[in-house]
Amino acid sequence: MQILSIQSAVAYGHVGNSAAVFPLQRLGHEVMAVNTVLFSNHTGYGAWRGPVLAGTDVGDVILGIEERGALAGVDLVLSGYQGSPQIATVILDAVRRVKAANPRASYACDPVMGNARSGCFVDAAIPVLLREQVVPAADLITPNQFELGYLTGQLDTGTKPSLAGVLEAVEAARALGPRTVLVTSVDAEGQAADAISMLAVTDGGAWQVTTPRLPLKANGSGDVTAALFSAHLATSGDAADALRRTASSVFDLLDATLEAKSRELRLVQSQEAYANPRLQFEVERLGS
Repeated sequence: MQILSIQSAVAYGHVGNSAAVFPLQRLGHEVMAVNTVLFSNHTGYGAWRGPVLAGTDVGDVILGIEERGALAGVDLVLSGYQGSPQIATVILDAVRRVKAANPRASYACDPVMGNARSGCFVDAAIPVLLREQVVPAADLITPNQFELGYLTGQLDTGTKPSLAGVLEAVEAARALGPRTVLVTSVDAEGQAADAISMLAVTDGGAWQVTTPRLPLKANGSGDVTAALFSAHLATSGDAADALRRTASSVFDLLDATLEAKSRELRLVQSQEAYANPRLQFEVERLGS
């Protein structure tokens, strides 16, 4: 499978394309990485260097790819952290061009806006663009629970929602356009304090997987999650299997990072977890 991935990039550490590309390649996929920023490191350090790329520059890179005739071979467009509001237009144009060249291609959007711990950390214009323009064009979105609430206006961040409340928010998100929603970092009412879940919903049903909650904050883990799930789903069409494989791989990546006492993901060292996931967690189908 060939993937066009439009995300941020860092020289030190692993977020955005610097987190997503290698796991996708380890799965055997060809990835054309188009970067929206070129930073020294992720912004969680509080200081970084490097440019946010102009939307016109990002668009030129994609145009150059198109001029090589390569968009017809793209099976999946993946987008993440946008960097600036102008990137939304570039992404939407890229999706349009890819789908015109290959109508079977799909678009997976990781609507990066923030998280429950840090709040919203992107330009104030970006959530509006995501909700009103980008998400409606997506086939799949992969928000965390905070971002799902931000997109839909549901899920009060001051309290834990019920699982039914999360599912209602997912349906509100699906009503915006995407038929498949993966919710990462689900923290619902009644859930054990030492557990964390992911939830996948398609036209065919809803599935949940629960794993132990590891005591670390790992920048880039959401980018890996979005990339793996999107690729598995595009390859197999089986949301439950994609969820099972993704949960297994990401847990082992985080566990290796915790064991190494590393602030940055042990992305390369964990490569066997992407290629041959242990499938150690059960996926539960919700509802009938």
